[in-house]
Amino acid sequence: MLRLPLSFKSSPIFLKPPSSSSTVCLPVLQKDFLSLRSTYSWDLMSGGRKLRTHCSSTVVDFNGHRTPAKDSHAQGGESFLRSILAAMEAVYLNRNPTAKSILEVVRSIDDDRICYDHFAFRTFGVNGHGIDSMAKFFQDFGYVQREELRFPAKKLKAFWFSPPKSFSDAGEGVHGPLPRIFISELLVDQMSPEAQKIIQKYTESSGNRSVYAALASSLGSLTWEKPSYSEFHQLARESEYAAWTLVNGYTLNHVTISTHRLNSHLQNIRSLNKFVEENGFRLNSEGGILKVSPDGLLLQSSTVADSGSFEFAEGITESIPRCYIEFAERLVLPEFKNLSKDKVEEIHRRDGFEVGNADKIFESTSTVF
Repeated sequence: MLRLPLSFKSSPIFLKPPSSSSTVCLPVLQKDFLSLRSTYSWDLMSGGRKLRTHCSSTVVDFNGHRTPAKDSHAQGGESFLRSILAAMEAVYLNRNPTAKSILEVVRSIDDDRICYDHFAFRTFGVNGHGIDSMAKFFQDFGYVQREELRFPAKKLKAFWFSPPKSFSDAGEGVHGPLPRIFISELLVDQMSPEAQKIIQKYTESSGNRSVYAALASSLGSLTWEKPSYSEFHQLARESEYAAWTLVNGYTLNHVTISTHRLNSHLQNIRSLNKFVEENGFRLNSEGGILKVSPDGLLLQSSTVADSGSFEFAEGITESIPRCYIEFAERLVLPEFKNLSKDKVEEIHRRDGFEVGNADKIFESTSTVF
């Protein structure tokens, strides 16, 4: 495959395939790309008649038609993706000693292998800092956007993203089966004028740095200026979610252990909940310890978030809510109930998320305020 570096300064773009003496005009718009410079290549498997973009999972033919690209370039980035996930996890565990301890004690039972069900992030739905700011990174590695979830009382919406199926899943943790990604955003335009003003002040100070959401998460850094103590508390009175996001930014909000993938007796989430409490950890009791979907096939629980010290712009240091850990058991779908246990795979289990469950899981950080 021959790669041609191109500088995008105008649109349309004129390109010459390696096997052709004629120049072809492709209707590729500058706004389709994250930067003014990207790497392209002619797909020689198609006789050099298609252009493959390396900044998105797309092949563009000479008529300007875009089709999903094969996963070859995504596979090449598996090591990079897992390195970013590991960096996100490291920041998360540093801020959440409860999660670190629980992961250690669960692993200690029969040398158990931990797999993650999903990673979750919170965002501000304004000035380009919403769901898309974080989702773009994962979609570039083959993640696919799935259903939308709405939480009217909390003024939130969310999307979840399924992982690419072409990556290896032989390891454990971030090196095992890739987690689903759950990204929510605060519907800022539904907040009070005072809250909107505060949030817009910080997101505007961030400028276009929201494009580095994944980097900010892996570093544990805010993309906006250090928050004010008074404005943090003003937001907290109206929205716990808004206050949490102001001081934690794109930091991983929680990871979720896939209980049914455990090898020990803890694969039953009720047993895991009991084990966690017996080891002195506090579970989120909002809506009951165990959250169950209406179809009875998605079972979830979570700890109460840890807290940590934070220095505000005024120089005041105060404890703020940080992160928590969740547990999820996905039961086998009715149509596969007759499969033997050794034949059951993840595709045979309940997928997706449930608004009622997630609404109560959100409360895992509110008890800290």
